[in-house]
Amino acid sequence: MSCQCILLLLLVAGAAAVEVQRPRGVSLSKRQFYEDGKPFTCLDGSKTIPFDRVNDDYCDCQDASDEPGTAACPNGNFHCTNAGFRPVFIPSSRVNDGICDCCDTTDEYNSGAICQNTCKELGYKERESLLKLAEITKEGFLLKQQLIQEAMRGVDDRKAKLEEVRSGKGDLEAKVEALRTVKEAAEQPEREAKERHLKAWEDQKAAIRMEKDKARMVQVFLELDEDGDGFVSLADLLSHPELDPDSDGLFTEAEAQGLLGGLDRVDTFGFESVWNNIKDKYASLQPSVAPGEAPQEEVPEPASDNDSETYPEDDVPEEEEEEEDEDDDDYEEDYKSPPSTQTQDKKDDDGEGTMPPYDPQTQELIDAAQKARDEFNEAEKALREVEDQIRNIEKEISFDFGTESEFTYMYNQCYEMPTSEYVYKLCPFNRVTQKPKFGGSETSLGSWGKWAGPEDNIYSVMKYEHGTGCWQGPNRATTVSLICGTETAVTSTSEPSRCEYLMEFTTPAACPEPPSPDSLYPPEHTEL
Repeated sequence: MSCQCILLLLLVAGAAAVEVQRPRGVSLSKRQFYEDGKPFTCLDGSKTIPFDRVNDDYCDCQDASDEPGTAACPNGNFHCTNAGFRPVFIPSSRVNDGICDCCDTTDEYNSGAICQNTCKELGYKERESLLKLAEITKEGFLLKQQLIQEAMRGVDDRKAKLEEVRSGKGDLEAKVEALRTVKEAAEQPEREAKERHLKAWEDQKAAIRMEKDKARMVQVFLELDEDGDGFVSLADLLSHPELDPDSDGLFTEAEAQGLLGGLDRVDTFGFESVWNNIKDKYASLQPSVAPGEAPQEEVPEPASDNDSETYPEDDVPEEEEEEEDEDDDDYEEDYKSPPSTQTQDKKDDDGEGTMPPYDPQTQELIDAAQKARDEFNEAEKALREVEDQIRNIEKEISFDFGTESEFTYMYNQCYEMPTSEYVYKLCPFNRVTQKPKFGGSETSLGSWGKWAGPEDNIYSVMKYEHGTGCWQGPNRATTVSLICGTETAVTSTSEPSRCEYLMEFTTPAACPEPPSPDSLYPPEHTEL
């Protein structure tokens, strides 16, 4: 309640009555329109009637102004003077209805109802309440002045901090750029060394594949040369229908001769060109080794739980297997891109092993580049943190915390209010939430939106918007009314309409300047 309202009510409550004569049911502000002995004109100007027809219990005026003190007009209003308390208007229909509506009993002048004048008692109670409220306002306003002083000091401190952080930002930016140059200079030789290492590894794998392909070609030649005459003939190829070039299910001699380059048979040298045409389709007809023969292809045995999968001996030359074993033993953890298990299995299936570790010179370049990257990333992170700090300070300085920054102290604070079911939390200038008291997730009732009070007191209401959406309904929102008080607390919560919440929040920052002591005891007069 504003100080002006408090003053007005105290003026009425503490005054003695001086009677002003006028027709029953007429307020003092309209006394001028009712002059005894002169014709009365309806207040809406619709007609003029003799004054003796005012309050004659018959409705002459459409606006009911000729019957202010009776129940004759359904649209009329009766003025209760209520000397010693607050004057009020009641509907004319309540005049002489047997129920005492006015504390001064003037509405039941002809009903026979027994009414007691309670205006003095009500006025006293209200005066006591208003005096208490005035005391709270006074104390709260003093606290508000302290909050304003603290806010001003805080603004000065934040401005000084902002200048300090901004000056440090320039040094950090220069450091980041210097470290960027160092990083890029270190990464160039690292990149070149890695490319050389990778190329050497690719060349090595290509040599391994070529050697394996050659060994496989010799094996297949021997399998196809069943009579051991040193030649692969048309008949030898025709015994393998999977080599049919067009895969139409009919492998002809002409097609076989085409594979042999137009010849009827080829020796080991001529077979090299044939091999390129058939190696992707060829299927061995010797899955097992005959007794007494030297094995040409070893069938892999199932691997145990602890052993890696074994491979045909002829897929990897013995010397290469030994080199791969040595490579595996020499593999170091500092290899920067270790293959995944799936990739590792695939490489082992190919018989090419894993890429060997970097040589000491390359590893040294990698370590130097990584050190430069780490130092650059650390400096860049520090710069981002400083930039965030600057933005936060600038935001806090520019934020609207009231006409005199009186609401600053609530920034980054939260206030809770438990109910029988929920715990409500208000974090001014941030968010409002609701959480079940006995477990459950938190629900957003809105994020800070704006000050939403009336034009003459905009800082009396906060609006929080865009909270969690209701089921098949709008997003939740909360309106917070700020009330003068000596404590900072959420005092009430309600949901008057679906997904729309109301909160009352007491704070000294909402306390207006109290009236002077003399104004609480004005000259004693009022209307009757």
